[in-house]
Amino acid sequence: MPFLEYQPKIIIAGAGIGGLSAALALHSSGFTNIEIFEASSTLTTLGVGINVQPSAVLILRNLGLLDALEKTGIKTQELNFYNRHGDSILSEKRGVAAGYAVPQFSIHRGEFQMLLLSAVKERLGNEVLHLNHALTGFEQDEKSITAKFSQRRDGASAELPDVIGDILIAADGINSTARRVLYPNEGPPKFSGRMLWRGCIERSPYLTGASMVWAGHADQKFIAYPISQRSADNGKSFVNWIAELRIRGKDDADLTPPKTDWTKAVDKEIFAGPFATWRCGGLEMKDLIDSTDKVFEFPMSDRDPVEHWSFGRLTLLGDAAHAMYPIGSNGASQAIIDAETLAKHLSSTTSSSTSIEEALKAYEQERLPPTAKIVMANRANGPDHVLQLAEERSPDGFKNVYDVIPKEELEDIGRIYKKVAGFEMESVNEKARGTEGEAARLELTSPKDWI
Repeated sequence: MPFLEYQPKIIIAGAGIGGLSAALALHSSGFTNIEIFEASSTLTTLGVGINVQPSAVLILRNLGLLDALEKTGIKTQELNFYNRHGDSILSEKRGVAAGYAVPQFSIHRGEFQMLLLSAVKERLGNEVLHLNHALTGFEQDEKSITAKFSQRRDGASAELPDVIGDILIAADGINSTARRVLYPNEGPPKFSGRMLWRGCIERSPYLTGASMVWAGHADQKFIAYPISQRSADNGKSFVNWIAELRIRGKDDADLTPPKTDWTKAVDKEIFAGPFATWRCGGLEMKDLIDSTDKVFEFPMSDRDPVEHWSFGRLTLLGDAAHAMYPIGSNGASQAIIDAETLAKHLSSTTSSSTSIEEALKAYEQERLPPTAKIVMANRANGPDHVLQLAEERSPDGFKNVYDVIPKEELEDIGRIYKKVAGFEMESVNEKARGTEGEAARLELTSPKDWI
């Protein structure tokens, strides 16, 4: 870790994947005066499955986290697309199996967050994290920025002492307070009209034991993939599944998301019926749904790209900057890439005449355009567009997909999306070669009890 004579005080609002990754990336660049403020009063392994693409796994490898990831998540081997009748549309290798220098991981979001949190505490100290601190606003001048926080006490909100720093990184999610202050007329996230119901169940392995199944079409979809290496070590498969249905018409002008509580289980009967006969990739969707104890509901929403993320000494990161549909398995990965890019540009302030404001603008200029493209690509179904093409061209099914979608057209959809999302194999592998040994350079040791 490089030694920095000047240590700006960095305030991070949000201890999710983006905020914790930012703390680790900044620490690896020599920054140590970092404090993280999280609105929740506790951090636990809540959530369901996510995917981390090789482009982001490479960053985590260089931060010394690859061993912990391998003990926790599944190294994804393949992605299989099916129509609603179970006919195979496309199967492609993923991660190391496809030739990447680093894996793709399917992992439980809560366990991933705890893995990052353990690393932050090990490297920066337990005292850097402040729970029950919700960002409520900020003020800044030429010399500093002041973050304002509140906490919940006995069911009411109470103001907390202001925190003065040099930089404020708002990684406070899709409902970001900082973004609301910057863009007061933006309003709530934009609802896609589609609802997601998500659950996890341990069962016997299917296909390779590390396979992702994508089935259906834009208005009715089912996704499943295993997310636990510990289950795999015991001969089981802890499967994360997602059932998706359109609940609001495509032409409905109301884009306000329905009110839901993703921490409370819902009745499976409200969505299970349309999937009762689906069988794809060795899975029976009805069996998965029926066998799952608790199911949680998520409205699929995003936000329009904005013109700027960085304002003086403040910048946005992760979902606060570019909330996107969970299509293409890409949201967490983009937050991790944000973190690395931000650390790179802030590092320039310690070795040149670059100011903090200029560094935050440079970060914005590098990351805003590509993430804006991903937001729009995901609205157009991203790589899942192969499902919609198959449904539109052959709704009753097919024997050979190439009779429906030419091979080149089919493969181009995934290839173009990988380029847009920044995880083309050639570019990832080139960077992997160029950064070999980065984790060793940091002289970090991974505690045995990280996971």
